[in-house]
Amino acid sequence: MATEKVQVGSLRGLAQLKATVRGRTPALPAEIERTLPRRGRFWRRLLRHRSALLGLALIAALTAAALLAPVLAPHDPADQDLARILEPPSVQHVFGTDELGRDICSRILFGARISLAGSVLTVLASSAVGTAIGLFSAYYGGWLDEAVMRFTDILLAFPGVLLALTMVSVLGTGLGYVLLAIAIYIVPGFARLVRSVVLAIKQREYIEAARAVGASHGRILWRHILPNSLSPVLVQSTLRIGTVTLLISGLSFLGMGPKPPTPEWGLMLSTAKDYLRVAPHASLVPGAAIMLAVLGFNLLGDALHDVLDPRLNIE
Repeated sequence: MATEKVQVGSLRGLAQLKATVRGRTPALPAEIERTLPRRGRFWRRLLRHRSALLGLALIAALTAAALLAPVLAPHDPADQDLARILEPPSVQHVFGTDELGRDICSRILFGARISLAGSVLTVLASSAVGTAIGLFSAYYGGWLDEAVMRFTDILLAFPGVLLALTMVSVLGTGLGYVLLAIAIYIVPGFARLVRSVVLAIKQREYIEAARAVGASHGRILWRHILPNSLSPVLVQSTLRIGTVTLLISGLSFLGMGPKPPTPEWGLMLSTAKDYLRVAPHASLVPGAAIMLAVLGFNLLGDALHDVLDPRLNIE
């Protein structure tokens, strides 16, 4: 008996060591952890994950900058001062000025509204549509599943940027068309993900039990299958926001997004690339903003994957 207690203690110590190496503080004992509500366990695991804390801090800072842009911006983002063209960072202009003498800091703050809001709304709409498609396709199967999956295979066969460029060329340029093209591009990924999850869930015992007691298809879908398939969708959505931010900036850089003088990060990079040698700050600042946004959502997505995957939870 004493030997078994020593072995259990050693295993618990090893688990705590692994948790520290993975960037998390040691977990509560399993007996105490199980007494917490499910939501409380989720938040506790998330908030002791270092990557999650860093990702949340970056996202919170960018979100606050976007929401408070009219208050925080020292200048009007569209005001031109031709006497201060391409000035380096100074007290009056924290991040310097661009090729038309506009304050880069103000334009970064207002640009956060376009990039972040566009990315989040696009991913929310795409995940909702993709989840519905994958849910019904996997549950009902048959010709519906075959037709949907073949169509998604066709879309997934194209490289992402090339497909988005093609759709923007067909639909037209502008922020709305860019967001629509990106949404169409990422829907098949969500549909594939949800389909694979639902195919596994609908074979489980509690689904068979629900059918046996006469539950309708709608009740089984919305009360049993959908709630249990949302975890991977949440992780994928968080990671996709970073990807969509890059796509919006990339298409704007190529001239297919918002038009000047809109303060969008990719458009700012496009107009500043010709002055990279004489005014590198005009390119570095919007590039850093894009990098921090993508980094924040990727760190949070990786942390959510660790927290929501039961195989990776260390109790």
